[in-house]
Amino acid sequence: MTDGNETMTDEQLAQRAQGGDWASFDELVHRFEARIYRFAFNCCGHETDAREIAQETFVTAYLQIKRFDPARSMATWLFTIARRKCIDRSRRARPLFTDEMPELPDTDDPSVLLARREAGADIWRVARRLLPDLQFQALWLRYDEDLTVLETAQVLRRTQMHVKVILFRARAKLAREVERIAEVERASSRPVALGTSTATKPETHLEAAVAKRAL
Repeated sequence: MTDGNETMTDEQLAQRAQGGDWASFDELVHRFEARIYRFAFNCCGHETDAREIAQETFVTAYLQIKRFDPARSMATWLFTIARRKCIDRSRRARPLFTDEMPELPDTDDPSVLLARREAGADIWRVARRLLPDLQFQALWLRYDEDLTVLETAQVLRRTQMHVKVILFRARAKLAREVERIAEVERASSRPVALGTSTATKPETHLEAAVAKRAL
């Protein structure tokens, strides 16, 4: 790996890769592999498909790196490619979510991966079951990947206003479902899930957004 790659921005690495420095591209793969995999898994629900989509995403990015505009966001570009791969794969669709969430690629610290899997797992599971693909993808990009509304709109190929409407409707629908589940659990004297307890469990980014209806 080229010295100093670890401290460069994603876009600077892309510029180097465009000039033929493929060690810089390897660093981009290292940074985004787990993120793209998680997005793909949560879109398609199958470990094998998710791994193949992630691999295809980076192959496409490698072949088309000259087309990337370094003035834009590398994350947006890669997630746009990954989403197209998910759409293509859905045309050969299997039933969604017959798999449990598998272990993520071991390119990250195990404690970080564990925290990512545990924090907000319940609410994301409800979101995947409840929401149409577009709404789920908008929530995932905005709240799990922390993309801006503009970046989310670029990935989804929608206007910013449309994405705001999508997010509003998705959060409202999810909030109603969370409240319904909490009411059922209270009525059956079971512990309240999905962050509705008064215990000290920290809210996830999505849970806070659902509660506050924030963008």
